[in-house]
Formats: sequence, C-alpha cells, structure tokens
Amino acid sequence: MADVKRVYTFGNKEAEGNGKMRELLGGKGANLAEMNLIGIPVPPGFTITTEVCTEYYAHGKQAVIEMLRPEVERAMQNIERLTGMKFGDKEMPLLVSVRSGARASMPGMMDTILNLGMNDQAVEAVAKRTGNPRFAWDSYRRFVQMYGDVVLGMKPASKEDHDPFEEIIDALKHKRGVKNDTDLTTDDLKELVKSFKEAVKKQTGEDFPTNPWDQLWGAICAVFGSWMNERAILYRKLNNIPAEWGTAVSVQAMVFGNMGNNSATGVAFSRDAATGENIFNGEYLINAQGEDVVAGIRTPQQITIEGSKRWAKAQNISEEERKAKYPSLEEVMPEVYKELNEIQHHLEQYFTDMQDIEFTIQDGKLWMLQCRNGKRTGAAMVKIAMDMLREGLIDEKTAVLRCEP
Repeated sequence: MADVKRVYTFGNKEAEGNGKMRELLGGKGANLAEMNLIGIPVPPGFTITTEVCTEYYAHGKQAVIEMLRPEVERAMQNIERLTGMKFGDKEMPLLVSVRSGARASMPGMMDTILNLGMNDQAVEAVAKRTGNPRFAWDSYRRFVQMYGDVVLGMKPASKEDHDPFEEIIDALKHKRGVKNDTDLTTDDLKELVKSFKEAVKKQTGEDFPTNPWDQLWGAICAVFGSWMNERAILYRKLNNIPAEWGTAVSVQAMVFGNMGNNSATGVAFSRDAATGENIFNGEYLINAQGEDVVAGIRTPQQITIEGSKRWAKAQNISEEERKAKYPSLEEVMPEVYKELNEIQHHLEQYFTDMQDIEFTIQDGKLWMLQCRNGKRTGAAMVKIAMDMLREGLIDEKTAVLRCEP
C-alpha cells in the first residue's frame, strides 16, 4: 500500500495530474490540473485521490491520516513555496480551502470550507499583514461557522431547524440596529468569533480546534465522511452513481474576494444556461467570499454591461440608479473583466462545451477557482449543440449526443 501515489499537486501552470484523470482526481481536481496546464491562473494546491476515500471506509480515519501524512505534508510545502507563506506560521500564515469533488457532479455533498488555518494568532498576523483587521476577523468568523457546520456537525438537519450561527449573527445585527453582515464592525466580528466558539463548545462538548493541522485532517476526513451522508446516498441512488467511486479532496491556497472594494467573487457562464444564447453572463459581488453570491443576502451584480442593462430593465431600475448602485464588472474593473472574458472564451474553445466558472478577484488580481461543463435547460441544450456545430467546435455526432435527454 505504501508506494501508491495518493496526492497530486498543481500550481504555477504546472500539475501532476490532468483533465483525463477524472476517475482518480474527481471532476474538480482533474479540471484544476488541466486549467494549470493550459496556463490559466489557478491558486496552487493539491488533490487527494478518490481511491483514498475507499481506503477511508476500509481502514478507518486514523489509518488513512497516517498513510496520507507524508504526501500531504510535501504537497503543503509546495503551496508554501509558491505563495511565500507557511501553514500554521505566526507571521505569514497560509490559509487554505478544502472542497470535495466526485467524478460526477454531486449536489448535497460536502460544502466547501474556506479560510482553514485561522486561529487567534493567524487572525492577528493577517490583520497586520493586510492592514485590514476587519477582513481578517471576517475571514475568521466565516471559517469557524463553516467548519462548525460541515466538520463538527452543527449544520441543521432540515430547513425548519435553526442554524445556531445564523441565530447569533441575527441577534447581533438586531442589537446593533444594522441590516447587512457587511455593516458589522471589527469588534462585532470579534464578538461573533467568541460567541461561535462558545456555541461549538456547548453543542459538541469540545473546544474549537486551534491547531491548523488538526483543522486540516478534520476537514479532509469530513469530505470522505460526506460521501456516505444521507443526501449523497439518495442522490447516487437516483442518478445511478456507484458508491465505490468515492470522492476526491482538493486543498487550495486561499485567495480572498473579501479584502475590500478592489476584491470580488463571482460565477459565470460562457453561454446563457436558460436560453442557450451565445452571450457571456454571470454575477459577482464586491468584497465578498464564495458562498455570498448564492446565499441571497446581498443583491449580486451582473458581469457584463449588456447583462446589467437587461437586469435593470427587468427590475424597473433606471439607468442612473443601475450605474450608481448595481454597475457591471465590465464597468467597475474593465481590465479584470477583459481578462475574465478572454479566459472564459479560451476554456469554452478548449473543452468544446459551455463552461460554468467560479472566480475570485483578490486586490485586482483574477484567479480561477473551477470550471466545469455547465448545466442547462432542454431548450438551451439543443441551441448550444447546434450553435457549436455551426461554429465548428464539435462534430455532428457530438451535437446529436448532446441533444439526448
């Protein structure tokens, strides 16, 4: 068992894996490797293979951690080398995200964990390094909440149950008389971190883990554990996905969309997923992190001027108000938009299918977090297949296969 390769690194336009290795690296891991190989800016990281998921269920948590430890430590050193930061360091702490990724896309599997590596020392170091204490504490608050939900089992079982963390946030916002999370001050965020940790202790009987390595192993094992959660099992049954496929785990250096007004996060599609029209479209939020765009707490803005104008018209918003309150990314960050537009075009040409992409802009620099073939409606499926056939991207046989229900 010792000489099997279980961890594949990627970063700085190099990767040990590639896009053809979906079975081993999962869809997400394979695409992250492939994007590196074709020169797309992707934060460095590594993917733990789907085979380890099978080993996890065969040999148990501790055995898998011991087996993985040397490879994961080496892969972490690779990220440190590429970022100039160090995992668990007191001055330049490296923070990472942890995501699951099966061969087939699986909604209902583990949610992403961001900002892993945060603790009371790291938050001070990040605040000092960035000169932005609010950002540092916001990132810490999010981490405790996500880790509590996903790894420590604080997430409510059903929609009717209340999320203990959301209740704490709502109570504080009410007390302060503010509407948005973004209106909370640094001191408010410090208070949230403290209250969140108390909630964890109360519900689990354990202190929140402060050692970054303990946090990482907890998150990796939670991904493997989520492969057999009720939602995932049900989804597999409905979609004929074999249980033995397992899931991979991707760990990546964090890039931050919540560093201020020169940072953002968003999702985009190389074509319209509803109509199939060949127009680049998507949404973004300034000063936000991944989950915010889909969480519905703030109104996301459109990526293109065209999309922004269409949206404003549908909402009965005047052009003046649109420009003042809901400008497109194309207007706010024209250079970044231009690069994003070129990348989406490149990805679509390369993968010869409509792409669903996630991106983060950290302090004016664009990073791609994932790309995959986008889900679409039946009407869009036919239109996109026909258009791509005419554009010479795919042949007739592929076009016909893509129109299958």
